[in-house]
Amino acid sequence: MEKKIFGIFFLLFLVLAADVAVKKGEAKECLVRRHGFQGRCLIDRQCAHVCRSDGFSGGECRGPLRKCFCFRTC
Repeated sequence: MEKKIFGIFFLLFLVLAADVAVKKGEAKECLVRRHGFQGRCLIDRQCAHVCRSDGFSGGECRGPLRKCFCFRTC
């Protein structure tokens, strides 16, 4: 039983350590809602393509109403 609990805590530690390591290297993203995107955003790839054509670095569908948001590094 002790080995099982130790294993669980060790895995939890690894996940938290990896999360902290990744966030330190990431640049901050600025989000802009793409108002010209018609309808609901169902496929992230389509949103990203539209955003890149407008000069942004990419985009994705977000929120409960699935709107297209473009992002760029700040």
